[in-house]
Amino acid sequence: MKTRSSRRDGAKGYAHVKISVRCSSYASALLCCPAVVSKPTITIVGPGSLGSALAVSLRRAGYRIREIVAGKSGASKRKGRELAGKTNAHPSTQDDAQLDAHVIWFCVPDREIANAARALVPLTDWRGKVALHSSGALTSDELDVLRRRGAAVASLHPLMTFVHGSCPALADVPFAVEGDAAAVRVIRPIVRDLKGEVFSISKQKKAAYHAWGAFTSPLLLALLVAAEEIARAAGISSTAARKRMLPIVRQTIENYTAHGPARAFSGPIVRGDVETVSKHLQALRKAPGAREVYLALAHSALRSLPVKNRKLLEKTLREQDRTHRMNVDGTRRERKRQ
Repeated sequence: MKTRSSRRDGAKGYAHVKISVRCSSYASALLCCPAVVSKPTITIVGPGSLGSALAVSLRRAGYRIREIVAGKSGASKRKGRELAGKTNAHPSTQDDAQLDAHVIWFCVPDREIANAARALVPLTDWRGKVALHSSGALTSDELDVLRRRGAAVASLHPLMTFVHGSCPALADVPFAVEGDAAAVRVIRPIVRDLKGEVFSISKQKKAAYHAWGAFTSPLLLALLVAAEEIARAAGISSTAARKRMLPIVRQTIENYTAHGPARAFSGPIVRGDVETVSKHLQALRKAPGAREVYLALAHSALRSLPVKNRKLLEKTLREQDRTHRMNVDGTRRERKRQ
């Protein structure tokens, strides 16, 4: 069979491939002759914090961003134009998107993924394309409407926080992937080029995986906000507390990383200092919300970390729990009478 070259870069093609047979998609070209397949082109759907960070990082890693697809709002269109300018991409909306890239990457909120996929169905031939979303909690089945039209679909979630005004580096960031084998084959080299770490997650465990992720950033932030509330009870402003907490927070993370949780654990609970814990809880009556957090975390520490005087600490916390519940019930009854 004669060898022939192709330089197609369109809807169903592959880029810069020399092969002896014509492959039906980028994924199949990657499977049959990975050494000569160039990087796939990518379209980003959703120019928010996640989409922006991914588009910029992909561009730096040598990927061609074909298109930035924005929503219908003026703010989304403006962000789309700005991101397209940064990545040398074509700005579009869900009404006029060309979708001529090999990979269509949905970076919209979880509740919008399925709707965005349905909106884009009629705009291109999905056969041979790879479609993925970056929800941590939802599975690749959110894109089933595209799978039924010939796309290989997957979910790929970076375990990183993305907020407005921040563009975190993706080196060493873990990416959880699940989905069709053809899509995963395309995704793994992309993550490697971003210098991230890709690992597989089953559909059944995605919710638990995402709950774990919630503890690593948003709930960690909620804990720091609770600490600010306690600082105010001690007469320290939130601004001052934020500044003064950073050294110990950073050192705690460093100790956890270097030595593991048991050796990084310090304070009155690990020492079994019941008297100090009782004083803490007495002082926290002025900050009832933070007191609840303290009790929950203290119970967690007793379950998972090495402590002295465990039984006495457990008894103290149980008594404090009962007192808290009684106070809450009393407050509710008082409100009803009012």
